[in-house]
Amino acid sequence: MRRFAGKVAIVTGAGCVGPGWGHGRATAIRLAEEGAQVLAVDRDPARLEETLRDAGAAREAITPWLCDVTIGDSVAAMAAGCVERFGTIDVLINNVGGSAAGGPVEMSEDVWDAQVDFNLQSVFLTCKHVLPTMLARRSGAIVNVASTSALRWTGSAQVAYAATKAGVIQLSRVVAVQHAGHGVRVNTVVPGQLHTPMVESRLAGQRAGGDVEALLAARQKRIPLGFMGDGRDTASAALFLASDEARFITGTELVVDGGMTARCD
Repeated sequence: MRRFAGKVAIVTGAGCVGPGWGHGRATAIRLAEEGAQVLAVDRDPARLEETLRDAGAAREAITPWLCDVTIGDSVAAMAAGCVERFGTIDVLINNVGGSAAGGPVEMSEDVWDAQVDFNLQSVFLTCKHVLPTMLARRSGAIVNVASTSALRWTGSAQVAYAATKAGVIQLSRVVAVQHAGHGVRVNTVVPGQLHTPMVESRLAGQRAGGDVEALLAARQKRIPLGFMGDGRDTASAALFLASDEARFITGTELVVDGGMTARCD
């Protein structure tokens, strides 16, 4: 399918912390494969280059852009640059995020503030600077990526991540209702415990003493379907919500977790 032929999409966090299918990388490539011109945004040029290498034939439709989405001026320049290059913005996928271990006692104020900036401020800023283009055209779709940590305990204390991802869900609902009459839809994908490069590069060190296999086994036990998805599953959900197939869907969440949050234990 080429559901996004003629569309222009921004994907933040389009790089990846290691080889494999992270949410942003998979989403940027899938959008390009389905016909979109994609502005792939990340703050690390090496990660973007790896995304371009993995894109294969879709690489020609992906334009890399360096941006720190926690800084307003950087985001404003990115949004303006997209319009200058492609003429418009049809789709925004907010994928930037990451967790830090600890509850209120253990976590420093600096880590808390950094988590708020990374997970929530980034979504606010991209919406702030992309929405005017969509509102002027009375058309657009925004998909924000949250986490099942926003909905329930998922195995470890990560209070800032849980709180900020819950904030992403509510921010999405509010913006969706505010602009429903202006032709802009806003929804949230809520991934569960997927097997992404971040699991191996970061979470294993935080939660399993660097033992990747132990962490993967513990995560898989929580999933009723009995296997872990990856960033391609998040991408499939994001593409659906951003497409015209979801024209009557706004202000809601699509949980991608293999049934984990439906369990009572």
